Amino acid sequence: MPTKKLNMCIAVFLWRAHPLYPLILLLNRDEYHSRPTRQLEWWDGGEILGGRDELAGGTWLACSRDGRVAFLTNVREVKCLPDAKSRGDLPSRFLQSKKKPMDFAEEVAKELDQYNGFNLILTDLCSKTMVYVTNRAKEDKKFVTEVSIGIHVLTNASLDSPWPKAQRLGNNFKELLDTYGEEELPVKEMVEKLMKNTEKDDESMLPHIFPPEREYNLSSIFVDTSTPLGRYGTRSTSALFAKATGEVFFYERHLENDLWKEQTATFQIEETK
Repeated sequence: MPTKKLNMCIAVFLWRAHPLYPLILLLNRDEYHSRPTRQLEWWDGGEILGGRDELAGGTWLACSRDGRVAFLTNVREVKCLPDAKSRGDLPSRFLQSKKKPMDFAEEVAKELDQYNGFNLILTDLCSKTMVYVTNRAKEDKKFVTEVSIGIHVLTNASLDSPWPKAQRLGNNFKELLDTYGEEELPVKEMVEKLMKNTEKDDESMLPHIFPPEREYNLSSIFVDTSTPLGRYGTRSTSALFAKATGEVFFYERHLENDLWKEQTATFQIEETK
């Protein structure tokens, strides 16, 4: 049976390894084209910035004025809990909670069985902390871990899982960073070069979780495919660049009525005491 719970994402990010940018993040959100979505905007109250899923009310990526960032990917799996809580609520809850990443992660760790598979990254730019939470930990059963300095790729498996599309994105990202060195980075150019890649994998390289044809269509960084439930694929690309000066630049390219539109927002982090 086809499922509506196919929403996937892929993200590549550099954490605390660039002299100008403590965080560089690029993320593709893959979803059914028919699913109602709000574009990048400040939410009610003006404290949280991000896109929103209008169906369940959550988000895949958002940040707050006090310098915290949260983003999410789903884990690719065959079986789903029919009455699971919405995973998209987790980033929203973190940003609204004012809790430190590790404190919130430990709170979430007590309710992992209430969600379908997810990967969650929680970041506080002011305290220079980043935490990874998953409810589908591997053999080591580490559900909460601090994220190390450097380049990371998050797909629909665990953080830095060696899926071919993840390795392709990570390698291309590193090459582009090496090209620009310690200079300012061109956000839109990076989105264009990295996140619109439609190269697909040979069947032998696929994870073999879904049927081969379906996985083949999901094996590119930028996805566009037809399913029994309608058109599915990359609905938006987000780029969040946080500077050492405290300035955050958030760019979103999103699909609306078959047209690609752009939104940008810039703000200065307001450190709380």
